[in-house]
Amino acid sequence: MSSFNSNVNRLTGYMGLPAESQYDLTRGPILDKLLLVALPIIGTQLLLMSYNLVDMFLLGRVGSEAVASTGLAGMYIWMSEGFLLLGKMGAEIGVSQNLGRRDAETARKFSHSAIFLAFAAGIFYGAVLALFSKHLIGFFHVREISVASDARNYLVIVSFAIPAVFVSGAIAGSFTGAGNSRAPFLINACGLILNAILDAIFIFGFGMGVVGAAIATAISQFFACAVSVMSMLKKHDRPFERFVFFEKVNLTALRQILKWTVPLCVVSFFFTFFTMFISRLAASFGAGAIAVYRVGSQIESICWLVGEGTATSIAAFVGQNYGAAKWDRIKSGVKMALIAWCSWGLFVTFLLIFAGRGAFGFFLPDSALLDMGQSFLRILAICEVFGCLEAISFGSMRGLGQTIPQFAVSISCNALRIPIAYGMSRVLGVDGVWYGITITASMRGLFAFLWFYRVIKKYGQR
Repeated sequence: MSSFNSNVNRLTGYMGLPAESQYDLTRGPILDKLLLVALPIIGTQLLLMSYNLVDMFLLGRVGSEAVASTGLAGMYIWMSEGFLLLGKMGAEIGVSQNLGRRDAETARKFSHSAIFLAFAAGIFYGAVLALFSKHLIGFFHVREISVASDARNYLVIVSFAIPAVFVSGAIAGSFTGAGNSRAPFLINACGLILNAILDAIFIFGFGMGVVGAAIATAISQFFACAVSVMSMLKKHDRPFERFVFFEKVNLTALRQILKWTVPLCVVSFFFTFFTMFISRLAASFGAGAIAVYRVGSQIESICWLVGEGTATSIAAFVGQNYGAAKWDRIKSGVKMALIAWCSWGLFVTFLLIFAGRGAFGFFLPDSALLDMGQSFLRILAICEVFGCLEAISFGSMRGLGQTIPQFAVSISCNALRIPIAYGMSRVLGVDGVWYGITITASMRGLFAFLWFYRVIKKYGQR
């Protein structure tokens, strides 16, 4: 019997399918399968966040202005997430649904088309950042000249690695769609270790400050991309037995990817765009407020990055089971995910309220900013559970190929953030800005869950 199972697994490998027993999300214990995919993705999200945390920890020892400058440049790096989703989500949805249907060749075509799209989008966006860095940073009207100068330098250097980041994302989406989220985790772990070592060397060893942090980040991202490409071609548990990077792009798959991902791209782009206005509003209270926003957002992101990691895993789970038409399994998996990650949201809420000051001081030991940082984290704690509801709801709908709900809810709620934050800041000062963020984030989570409940009920009756 063990010989028979071994032959089956070998055969699925030749067909381009992941081994049944390990990466097939359409059968086996639901919780085990969810954790199999979710835990490495959560680890990957935390590792990606750690790129910024390492920079902040080290630059915080240089000074709050260094943190503020990378925070400004980071807005445009964050905006790149919208374009990155074209390849990453396209691969994830296309691969998961078609492997669920046992159509490995079509899944491979979606993966290839997504990687091509990611590379093209990365070239375009990286060029925009490099060529227009002065104007992009000038948007914030920063009062400190040194902060603006360092932000421009950081942006230009990191822009060269944008295509590598996008390609890595599309390859990670292919692995995740096939149920193997462990490979992207290991790849990003290697990149993080290299980034931490290079950060220490360039920032302090060579005394390069912000420029050193940018160089370290770019090198580590190129390294992660190279390892991703090799994993797609050589790794024993790669999504497809045969994969060729340089071949003709399948236009049918490309059009479907764009149909799925353009709404997500627009959502991410405008979310960052609105956030930039919030940063500009915070900048009116001085560089200290920008630094607080930068550090506080990274600490608070522990919750939403875990939520987004869970959203990615539930999208892969729902996608494969949607392809296999297993609705009872989808419903059970979604319920488990909701219970588990809303519990996590509650834990983070208490953590931010009672331990936020200590966490903030660890990254930015500036006594003058500790009170502001503590206030920021306590206000943001209000929306953590709503963020988990949003992640599970939108992740499940992505697995179904339904991306319009996320577009409608996110755009409308995020657009309200600017007038609410501006109005409240006139009354409460910088705390009003933070309240504007948490109110609109809570609205987004609530509306996302209500829309998802309607969608899953509709699909389940088919």
